[in-house]
Amino acid sequence: MLKHYAVLASAASRTRLTWLLLFALLLGTQVAHATHIVGGEMDLQYLRGNTYQLTLNLYFDAVNGNPGALDNSLTASIFDKATNQRMTNVVLPLITNDFVNYTNPACTVGSLSTKALVYRSTIELPPGTYNGVQGYYAAVERCCRNNAISNIVSPGNAAQTFYLEFPAVVRNGQEFRDSTPRVFPPLADYACIGELFTYDFAGQDPDGDSLVYDMVTPLNGHSTPADPKPTAADAAPYSAITWGAGRSQNNQIPGSPALSIGIRSGRLTVRPAATGLFVFGVRCQEFRKGVKIGETRRDFQLQVLVCPKNTAPSLVMLPGTTGRTLYRPGRDTLRLTPTSSRCVRLRFTDPDPNSQLSLSLRAVSYSGPLPTFTTATSGTVHMAGRPDTLVASLCFSECTNTRGKVAYIDILVADNGCSLPKRDTVHVAFTAALPPNAAPTLTSTAGPTLPLHVRPGQSLAFDLVGTDAEGDPILFTLAGSTGFDPANLGASLTPQAQTGQTRRARFTWPVDCRAVTDPSNQVRQLLFTASSTSNCGEQQTSAPLSVPVVVDYTNAPPVLTSTLPPATVAPAEPPLVRLPLGQPYTASFTGRDADSDVLALSATGQGFDLANADMRFTTTAGPAGTAAGTFTWLPSCASAGVVNGKPQILTVTFQLQETTCRPVPQTRTVRFQVIDPDSADFTPPNIILPLGTNQTNRIFTMSSIPPDFCDARFTGIKIFSRWGRLVYESADRNFHWAGENAAGMYYYLLTFSTGRRFKGWVEVVQ
Repeated sequence: MLKHYAVLASAASRTRLTWLLLFALLLGTQVAHATHIVGGEMDLQYLRGNTYQLTLNLYFDAVNGNPGALDNSLTASIFDKATNQRMTNVVLPLITNDFVNYTNPACTVGSLSTKALVYRSTIELPPGTYNGVQGYYAAVERCCRNNAISNIVSPGNAAQTFYLEFPAVVRNGQEFRDSTPRVFPPLADYACIGELFTYDFAGQDPDGDSLVYDMVTPLNGHSTPADPKPTAADAAPYSAITWGAGRSQNNQIPGSPALSIGIRSGRLTVRPAATGLFVFGVRCQEFRKGVKIGETRRDFQLQVLVCPKNTAPSLVMLPGTTGRTLYRPGRDTLRLTPTSSRCVRLRFTDPDPNSQLSLSLRAVSYSGPLPTFTTATSGTVHMAGRPDTLVASLCFSECTNTRGKVAYIDILVADNGCSLPKRDTVHVAFTAALPPNAAPTLTSTAGPTLPLHVRPGQSLAFDLVGTDAEGDPILFTLAGSTGFDPANLGASLTPQAQTGQTRRARFTWPVDCRAVTDPSNQVRQLLFTASSTSNCGEQQTSAPLSVPVVVDYTNAPPVLTSTLPPATVAPAEPPLVRLPLGQPYTASFTGRDADSDVLALSATGQGFDLANADMRFTTTAGPAGTAAGTFTWLPSCASAGVVNGKPQILTVTFQLQETTCRPVPQTRTVRFQVIDPDSADFTPPNIILPLGTNQTNRIFTMSSIPPDFCDARFTGIKIFSRWGRLVYESADRNFHWAGENAAGMYYYLLTFSTGRRFKGWVEVVQ
């Protein structure tokens, strides 16, 4: 119900205005401008690097405060907590200036209007400076509070010290980052005398630190009406305000109960016993891993008024859609089964005229989806044309599941009374079970003979058939026994569209060599499951279906035969084929495979290209399991590998390769070399008789000089005396030296183009 206080507000405003004018005449305009503070607090938020953001929230009395007392900036001072040494002063400019809204705007009274003034700036906290073990505190001092405050002495002369503690940015040599709690939702509501008043005053901590709340005496500090806005705050300690008669830290607002705050919840609670404007103080301490790291304080004020009487609404629940038996909280348990009604009826009313009611739900010990209202959840009673009692339906989802335990929710009805709505609650105990959801069944068309046999190059295929009695969507999975992953070997499962309770899937596996095991022909298991998910998200899975499978694989190595000569030197050394220049060589090869695998013959030179050596290897096609090839070579100086007159050995490897999963190649290796002309028959004469009668021995000549061989060509002969004097020289292979000079011993040197040499001697006898 809406309550109106225009007359009350007007009378209070006239009285307050008269007092303020008198006070201004006595103390001057500066003091009048200074009585405005409702309360406030500070917070410090980490941004990046060493940069933080310092914020002061000041709550300004928009009814009694003089606009001239609204500051464009305030100065915060930061001190070392251990020594009270001033670290820095920070100017905080005014950022925003907004009204604080009522919880219920319809309950607005003219005597209560609050503005939230936000002052903010960034500061630097370098670790080399802000590393004190006990941490630091920030303070802002400002005077003065509202003259109309009821529970402290001389409120118009009382100041406020905004106070915040924060830790060092380095702890135990490590970087320590902290953002202080951001407190609290500002209070714009009022309380009614004799009525329970609650308000969520809890803050939030960006770091997830633990917060603990308690009531404290507000701080006064050093500012005065004569110096309401000091240039900077003084160091602690700060004096506290002076409580009025009968008031104290534990009795800041009198009542039953007196004002208190939940130590963990941060929820204010009071049933005030007197009217007035009451200031109160709350402290929020911040703990990390059980160690206190900071605190912030908030001062605020709460107005207590005489409110018109507001009777609480009432609410009853009737299980089912047609039942008339009332649910008895604390005695009955609502049991929801798959066959029972999942809905209840709610009847709610209020004896006050023109009362607007609304329904809501709150989980108590239940984490599932809350039931939903299927009809209107609000309405007005005891008004012309409106009923005295409203009816609503509340239905639980078929997916509600308490898993065999009793769960609890609250159904609440609230009116629109001021300052806070009054409520009635039905505390509902209930159990709920899900609709039946049987696991699906799974069969296959594999078989009938098991295990299934398949060879590489063949495909394995069969169908899976899944059936779900409830018609829930079916999903199939494919796996394999230990060490066997069918999907990685190319197997796939392709589901088809579900028809009613049945869904089929096609299993296909084009088997290739990846499936061959060592040893071969092992029995492996294809493992399938079918799962279904109900509308409520409950999943059921069938028993695994196992299909054994064997990949058949055998392989006999192929056989390679050829006309190549066998090894003659040693078993480990390939045979050597020696040929004179210009003499062609041919070898034939034949391959056979008992498994009829496709065969391939090849030839490879070790360190050289066959074509560059005038070697040719050709193959001819034949039936499966056979292969044939022919090797030819016509050695020449250009292709025989003759280097500096020395013939090199050319090694060729012939291979027979089968096309199968685990081939066993067969090879033959042969060495080829051109024959170097034999110089063993080179026996030059070693004596000549120039004056003899035998024509053969009268001249020195050499008919058995080794012949030219590729790039090794005869270049000449030189004959020297025993003293090294050249006596004869010729480049003609058919040279003749008659030894015309004196008799004696001579030495000759035969040279070839490749540097090859022959030395010897000849004696001239006369």
